[in-house]
Amino acid sequence: MRVLLVHPAFPITYWGFQHALPIIDKRATLPPLGLITVAAHLPPAAEVRLIDLAVAPLDDAALAWADVVLIGGMRIQAPSMHAIIARARAMRRRTVVGGPAATTAPDEFADADVVFVGEVEGRERELWAAVTGADPQRVPAPATRPPLADARRPRFELLDLTAYASMSVQYSRGCPFRCEFCDVIEIFGRVPRVKAPAQVIDELDALYRLGWRGTVFLVDDNFIGNRREVAALLPALAAWQAAHDRPMALYTEASVDLAGEPALMAGMVAAGFGAVFLGIETPSEAALRGIGKTQNLRRGPAEAVAILARAGLEVMSGFIVGFDSDDAGALAAQRRFLAAAPIPLAMVGLLTALPGTALWKRLAREGRLRAASGGDQYVRPNFAPVMDERALLEGYADLLAEIYAPEAYLARCLAHLALAPIPDTRVRAGGPRIAARALWQLGIAGPRRALFWRLLVAAVRRSPAFTSWAIEKAIQGEHLIRYTQEQVVPRIRAAAAELATEPARLVEPTPRDARVAAH
Repeated sequence: MRVLLVHPAFPITYWGFQHALPIIDKRATLPPLGLITVAAHLPPAAEVRLIDLAVAPLDDAALAWADVVLIGGMRIQAPSMHAIIARARAMRRRTVVGGPAATTAPDEFADADVVFVGEVEGRERELWAAVTGADPQRVPAPATRPPLADARRPRFELLDLTAYASMSVQYSRGCPFRCEFCDVIEIFGRVPRVKAPAQVIDELDALYRLGWRGTVFLVDDNFIGNRREVAALLPALAAWQAAHDRPMALYTEASVDLAGEPALMAGMVAAGFGAVFLGIETPSEAALRGIGKTQNLRRGPAEAVAILARAGLEVMSGFIVGFDSDDAGALAAQRRFLAAAPIPLAMVGLLTALPGTALWKRLAREGRLRAASGGDQYVRPNFAPVMDERALLEGYADLLAEIYAPEAYLARCLAHLALAPIPDTRVRAGGPRIAARALWQLGIAGPRRALFWRLLVAAVRRSPAFTSWAIEKAIQGEHLIRYTQEQVVPRIRAAAAELATEPARLVEPTPRDARVAAH
């Protein structure tokens, strides 16, 4: 049986860094970890190939080779997923769809022969039956979620490692918190499940043997969800890094309350972590209470970010506008917070109701849902917001235009630079070539030359050890600024303009939201 795994195309996104990839001579930011994990759960006798559309096109010869085509992706990849299904079925190839998009909205993939819902571990027979069967079917998720002790090492050898800016490893699934808008807890549950330290080391060993030296993203949605277990993992990671001359620069996602765990922060830095993504969402306490994100109320976000930066963990963060308690003042508070924040990579999204989430269910009860979201945050929201919708979109566009003006991005980089400890100065593979391309494309030929040189000079004055960091931030900033100016802000303003002829609709907050806003 010949199995073709296809990773659908991504549109340009903030985290895709598509405008930065040519500078570092890469085709994609991250590999399709989900698909190569599925590949590990296929029988050894299966012939398996992988095509990542970010790296190479899907040609008819590849489809003709395959007996069955497995497709997995996120909601934002759904248009590409449907296009792949159509091509495969036109050539009479069986199609099996899984992953986050199919798990949260299986009805949207009725064009596939099989919709495989949920996680793959412990379901090898179900998976193979779906691959080899003849009839259309939906394979439902089991009643219980699998322990990650059952997880097999992803088949990293299927990847063209030279095409990616970073590799991915997963340590845990699930998050203990109850954020209303989050679909992670719907897909993976609220009891964090973890791999044993030996499993994680085995995956790093596999990447090391394949020649990978560079950044590795631990894709956990909350790396510290099970703090007792992660405390046991960190010494093993640190020992492995020391034994191999620290070949991997790690980064991950965690909850804001990591800032209250000095032992975990120190352990992460010792293990090679240099950055962490936080879901700060908003500085508004009313909004945080309203969405159930009470873990963010234990410490002010500015203090938390400063603590992490001083510990040696650069903070990347996500923010959201459009909560029921939001108004013009809330958007102004976001602008004030971000103007002074030491968070170079600060992403602001429009609140989206994702299928199956508590937010989705509440808005459905209130009659405020419009449509399922395709993952696009730069159009009108998929629900009726409490705040005047045109004012919300215009304020959102203004906020993004402001935070990704070159001066504002530079200010956030310099704010982090002022707090960060002196970094490791070792030169990574390809570093000199990347520096040379950045020097020419950004520092000499680029339209934002002043940003490049001001950041580089400030970094070198602090310490020459920050040179690589400054070049990396300049490269990332090129994508963030271009994408915001050329695509994101114009699209949001166009969506706002569509509302000019529509009458304003007043949406009353729910009683709970009203109580929260009053506090």
